[in-house]
Amino acid sequence: MKVILTEQKFDPNPYWSNPIRSRFTTPTWHYIDLFDQNGYDLTALEQLYAVANDVELTDHRNNRHMTIRKDWFVDNKPETGAHINHAVMFERKGYTGEALAQLKVWAQGNNHIYKLICMKPKWGLDFSIDYVDDRGNVFEVLHWEWDSFSYDEIQDKKNKMDNFLSGVDWNQSAKQILQRKSEWYHLDFFAQSKWKTDFFGIEKEQFKMVLWN
Repeated sequence: MKVILTEQKFDPNPYWSNPIRSRFTTPTWHYIDLFDQNGYDLTALEQLYAVANDVELTDHRNNRHMTIRKDWFVDNKPETGAHINHAVMFERKGYTGEALAQLKVWAQGNNHIYKLICMKPKWGLDFSIDYVDDRGNVFEVLHWEWDSFSYDEIQDKKNKMDNFLSGVDWNQSAKQILQRKSEWYHLDFFAQSKWKTDFFGIEKEQFKMVLWN
């Protein structure tokens, strides 16, 4: 199995500026329900701003959520061995211009809208490789995530990881990790993650960053 880098790019623009063209007086709290404080799932109100700003959304987790998401890497869908679970790029926009002015008016009648007003724009990388074989071995080879409030930082991380992840022999690495299972299988999620980033010689993850000012 070889991972294939896509040609998808991050949008460097951190903000939505176009207002929603609607007959809203003030959106109810349902439009901000289930706000995702540290991830990329968009509320119903954010989705309306995405449409107003011509941003394409993607269903995430079997239509349960909508996100700004693009494929980062793909593979050839191998039936056994190492394979991509997910390898994606995320974005979450802030607000400026007419869009921000509109939100500030609405917030006077619905304080929940301050959740959008106070958002910091954010970009994210999420890469997960799993392994299965005919002997029933199943484990995550590597799960690496990086979130940033800086476009320049996330683009720098992407460039470095593009090169690194493209060059790994994932089946060989998976077999080596399997041979050392006694060192990591009993660890919790975060400890396993550190063990595997140490194995590959890459820096520790940075994610789950709360995006409110």
